[in-house]
Amino acid sequence: MEKSQIVRIFRSFSKKELRDLRKWLLSPAHNQREDVLALYEYLADPVHINSADQLTKPVVFDYLFPEVPYEDARLRQSIHFLLKCTEEYLSYQEFMADPVRAKIALATYYRRRHIDKSVERTLDAARKEQEKQPYRNRRFLENELLLEKERYNYLSSKQRSGPFNLQEVSDSLDRQFLAEKLRQASLMFSHQAVYKIEYDWGLLDGLLALVEEKNFLQHPAIAVYYYSYLSLKERENEAHFYKLKEQILQHGDFFQRNEIRDHYLLAINFCIQRINRGEDHFVREALELTQLGLKKQTLLLEDGIISRWTFRNAVAFGTILKEFDWTENFILEFRDHLEEKHRESIVHYSLARLHFEKKEYHKAMLLFTQVEYDDMLMNLTAKTMLLKMYYEQEEFNALDSLLESMRVYLRRKKVMGYHRDNYTNIITYTKKLTTINPYDKKSIQKLESDIKESSPNTEQRWMLRQLENI
Repeated sequence: MEKSQIVRIFRSFSKKELRDLRKWLLSPAHNQREDVLALYEYLADPVHINSADQLTKPVVFDYLFPEVPYEDARLRQSIHFLLKCTEEYLSYQEFMADPVRAKIALATYYRRRHIDKSVERTLDAARKEQEKQPYRNRRFLENELLLEKERYNYLSSKQRSGPFNLQEVSDSLDRQFLAEKLRQASLMFSHQAVYKIEYDWGLLDGLLALVEEKNFLQHPAIAVYYYSYLSLKERENEAHFYKLKEQILQHGDFFQRNEIRDHYLLAINFCIQRINRGEDHFVREALELTQLGLKKQTLLLEDGIISRWTFRNAVAFGTILKEFDWTENFILEFRDHLEEKHRESIVHYSLARLHFEKKEYHKAMLLFTQVEYDDMLMNLTAKTMLLKMYYEQEEFNALDSLLESMRVYLRRKKVMGYHRDNYTNIITYTKKLTTINPYDKKSIQKLESDIKESSPNTEQRWMLRQLENI
């Protein structure tokens, strides 16, 4: 039973959800079987649900039906009915989580039964509920459309002609469709960039022309996806980034955390791409977005977890800007928000990077040489910082060994695309820095030119600084 659906569901429940499910099962309207309630009690016990030995079918059957010979079909029937009741409870909870839609559904019921006064009262209540909603996201626009459609259905059922709300239905449909289409376009463009898939964009081009012309940007759910899409599509136009940032700052609170988080990450990734091209002012932009996202807890996942990539990026931005106190406080404050399986290595890496940027090379080297990180890119970044320290401290034997190990690592791990090219350039040109004749000006000029033309090369500026010191 351990791998069964019902066990997976119970393991996902909070204590409150378990209590609410018990109340649901105690109602005769939802359950009239004692074995189903008994199975609930068994699975709700942490001792049972977290022990593989306690989840074997014979053990569970013996609890439900003591002193009765084991019958697999009978146990499967108990499991089936508990799962059925649990799924009905989950569906109800999901439905009632949106009070506007619940009221619209109730109005639909009254309309079909021709209870007119109740229809009007319920639609008015749904409208008031809609207006006091804290969010102005896609869900808000969807509910606007559903409200107007149900009001039209009611009005048209009462009379064949009259002042119907057809314009309101049409306007709501335009807004809802635009927001959803722009969101889908952003997802498709991101996917296309990674997997090199060509998509048919349908009506998108025509819709983009209408967004600003028809003043749709006054709606946060449309504006934020519009500038997210343009930031992806027209990467060279940084005006789109600043518009997206403006929307995040002004209207971020109009979105649920899991929804606006995607826009934070998109804006931060835009900054990272520009940083990798040597545009240093985007480090400050990235750090400010990160700090705001942490303050509002937007960059934390629903269970309070911070992703290891967000954690590492925050440390990178802080150390590059020499905001060492903030970075150290960040590491200490958010270390326990990392997933436990990644916590030790990420904190270890982050402290090593902090020491590196503070020029505390002895402490950084000691930390970097203690661990081989499981994450491929983190490993390569750590090795890159280590090679810079070896070079600057003229430990060339250790540097040669490190460069060779990096070359083998790239080949063995089959690092792909941008990262393979980037680290190949780092290895190649660092090696050339160690072998160049300091008295051969032509060779130095040639190497300088080659480094400037190398792309991608995230250590280009560091290499040029070292070349100036030769």
